[in-house]
Amino acid sequence: MLAMVLFALAGPALAECAPDRADIRGPWGQARFSVEIADDAAERAQGLMFRDDLAPMAGMLFIYEAPVRATFWMKDTPLPLDMIFLDPAGRVTRVIANAEPFSRTTRDGGFGVQYVLEIHGGLAARLGIGPGDVLRHPGIAEDAAAWPCD
Repeated sequence: MLAMVLFALAGPALAECAPDRADIRGPWGQARFSVEIADDAAERAQGLMFRDDLAPMAGMLFIYEAPVRATFWMKDTPLPLDMIFLDPAGRVTRVIANAEPFSRTTRDGGFGVQYVLEIHGGLAARLGIGPGDVLRHPGIAEDAAAWPCD
């Protein structure tokens, strides 16, 4: 099934950028996620709390105005999540896998983070997403993007 999803996402279908989509690629291939955007303090604080379901290739993209030290926790979040931390160019710097639901443990993405993509727990490993991979989204400044929108 996963191979079919990756195959279906390859090619010209990934040529477009849109605010509700985030594309990520690496040596393993590429994938497209349907995303909700959290780009202000209130939306980032809410995140995916209280959500009981999330579509298979969906997630939330947190966008900060400038690079920060990004820390997250799972309080009031019933779904296990992977947290993919990205620098200002959209390069993956760290992946925290399968963050435990309802945990108050702080997950530290480190300094210099400007974007965080949260997806289903375990999905990053199944796809092969890791440091050095790149994300494409119109919220990443084109002149800074490692993989700019066309």
